Amino acid sequence: MRMLVQLVFGLFILKAVGAGPRLSRQVDLDSYDNGSYDVDLENVHSENQDVYDYEDELTDGDPEASMEEHKQEDEEDEAEEIHLKPQLIPQGSGGSGLLMGPDTQKGMPTCLLCTCLGGSVYCDDLKLDSVPPLPKDTTHFYARYNRITKINKSDFAFMNKLKRIDLTANKIKSIDDDAFLGLPELEELVIRENHVSQLPGLPNTMTLIDGSHNDISSKGIHHEAFKEMTKLLYLYLTDNHIDYIPVPLPESLRSLHLQRNNIQSMHEDTFCNLKDFNYIRNALEDIRLDGNPINLSRTPQAYICLPRIPIGDLV
Repeated sequence: MRMLVQLVFGLFILKAVGAGPRLSRQVDLDSYDNGSYDVDLENVHSENQDVYDYEDELTDGDPEASMEEHKQEDEEDEAEEIHLKPQLIPQGSGGSGLLMGPDTQKGMPTCLLCTCLGGSVYCDDLKLDSVPPLPKDTTHFYARYNRITKINKSDFAFMNKLKRIDLTANKIKSIDDDAFLGLPELEELVIRENHVSQLPGLPNTMTLIDGSHNDISSKGIHHEAFKEMTKLLYLYLTDNHIDYIPVPLPESLRSLHLQRNNIQSMHEDTFCNLKDFNYIRNALEDIRLDGNPINLSRTPQAYICLPRIPIGDLV
């Protein structure tokens, strides 16, 4: 019995000792709330000294090591901040040269208004009324389904890497004749579904020309416009007002689409060489003349060198 009483008494004492600091702290907080809390400067200094001693232990008792560590962290933060700042790069035709491309007339960079992926710039369906200033390293430019009415020479000035221009379905009525002649890498031009009446001058590097669904007449095509284009593969001039086939055509040509024009006749040497009956033009496999008033059966010698007869009326 005495053993049980001593055990209970001992547990009571342990509980009282554990509750002592908690009770004392509560009393101190109550005194602070009542405005009667006196600051013990010696105790505060002692506690601060304990904190300093702990920091010294973390740096093996070397204060200079701690300062060096903080300095290194500040330098790393500063370097990261500099890295995140947008850098100026030399691009843009007459623009600001910012990372997002030259500024447009709409008060924002081209690559914020449009979508820039690598060397390709996509400005489709943005209600543009003119060609925006492009980054100088642009290789492919798309501005389809806009409201562009005119192409100026300055629109593509100094664009030495530009390979493809697609201006499908705008409201273009006129193009400066030398708007594309200064582009040394240009290969593909698509200006279909506009109101163009004259095909502009083009460099000899062209591989594809698509001027379909316009108002181009035979007078709107330069004399022997395609003769020196030794890499031209595709020539599409569907749905225009052309009244004769624009010869001579380069040997490289594979596809010629002239359907729904006003072509009424054809010379026998339009595609073949009448002086050399062994001449075969294997590349030109796709000729579309359907929708024209021409009767293909009247000039059978014109197709003798071709791998396939043109598509069109034979009666």
